[in-house]
Amino acid sequence: MRLAGVPVFIIVLITAHSVSGSEQDAVLGSWVTEDGKGVIELYECSGRVFGKIVSLSEPCFPPDDERGMGGKPRIDRNNPDPNLQNRPVKGLVILRDFVCAGTRIWQGGEIYDPENGKTYRGRMKLLDPDRLQLRGYIGIPLLGRSTVWERKQ
Repeated sequence: MRLAGVPVFIIVLITAHSVSGSEQDAVLGSWVTEDGKGVIELYECSGRVFGKIVSLSEPCFPPDDERGMGGKPRIDRNNPDPNLQNRPVKGLVILRDFVCAGTRIWQGGEIYDPENGKTYRGRMKLLDPDRLQLRGYIGIPLLGRSTVWERKQ
C-alpha cells in the first residue's frame, strides 16, 4: 500500500521512532477484556507491544462442554494448526507486533482470537489512561469490530 508514493510501512516506522518512550509505555500493563472473561498483560519487546492472557474468569471448560472437556483447563482447541490446539489459553500471546504510530495509537500488529482460532490485523487506541480500544479487521479497518478494555486496578 502506498500513500503519496511512499510505502505506508515506512511512514509507520518513521512515526514509531519519533514517539517518546513514555508514549510507547502508556499502553503497557494489565487490561480486563470488555466481557470480563480475561486479563491481558501488554508488554514491550524490541520496541513493539505484545499481549498475553494472564488470567481467565473461567480457566476450565464448563462441565457440560460439548467436546467432553468439562473441568479441564482451557486449551487453544480452535486453532487452525493442529500442532497448536493443545497449548493452554492461559499464557497465550494474542497481540503481536504493535508499534506506536503517534499520539495514543498503535498499529501494524495482529490480534489472535482463541475463541474462533482466527487472526486479524489490528490497531489500538488509548481512549484515556484507563480505557483501550482494540479494532480487529480483515483487509481494511472499516471491515472489522472493536472492543474496549479497562485497565486493571
